[in-house]
Amino acid sequence: MDWFGWQHQKDSAPKASFGPQSLLQDLDKRVPRYLDDVDQGRLIYPACKRTAANTEGDIRSIWDHTRLEAMRYLIEVPRREFELLGEPARQVEMLDTYLRRLPHEDIVIEFTGTAMADLAIAIVAGFNWLNHCATLVEVNRERFSGTLSTFRKVAVLAQQWWAKEGADERYGQMLGEQRTPPLMLYLVWLEYTRLAKEIASAATFGSSTDRAIEKRREMLAREFAERPDQLNAALEELKQTMARFESARDPDDLAG
Repeated sequence: MDWFGWQHQKDSAPKASFGPQSLLQDLDKRVPRYLDDVDQGRLIYPACKRTAANTEGDIRSIWDHTRLEAMRYLIEVPRREFELLGEPARQVEMLDTYLRRLPHEDIVIEFTGTAMADLAIAIVAGFNWLNHCATLVEVNRERFSGTLSTFRKVAVLAQQWWAKEGADERYGQMLGEQRTPPLMLYLVWLEYTRLAKEIASAATFGSSTDRAIEKRREMLAREFAERPDQLNAALEELKQTMARFESARDPDDLAG
């Protein structure tokens, strides 16, 4: 069953390796490495402040690193308890805890020492960070509003999915077919991915993609005014680049 639209199609699943433990292990390596690069001054932070002239200032890196910045809160939960996000047997408890807990507005948080509560705090902090970045780059508010309320609706659907008889069997079948079951890990990952894409777009093109493209077309027209063949080639490349970005559902779709 498709519970969450495009997010749960096969081609939008986590790319590096599909299983939840593989995704968690990948994040456990990549997040500390990324934060070390930031601490050492090798990368501008947050990623949304980079320009094309900066190291890893391309749209794919901004998208990927913005998502890592949001995920870092979960990776920082003490005693590696972030792994609970990927355990099917703990999903009912995880979702219940998240839905019962009041949201907060913090991007600097303190953990309580209670695993499920800390995970819920970290999830909200990740959304708060994305909202913070969206403000920095002036994402169109129509495309970036009500993030917590939207995710809460998704969590309620997931709660209903896990409460129905046969959830474990459905989970195994979906995972085996490389469809995305409603693990809290995947719900968070996919929503952070979607929001980070909006931030990367605004950071690269400004609040209006259409206006940015039109400015780029005008610049190309001036640059190749006497070379129509090169102008047409450059405009076609711009068209393909934008189409590729619009259709991408994960930063890895832009690799190569």
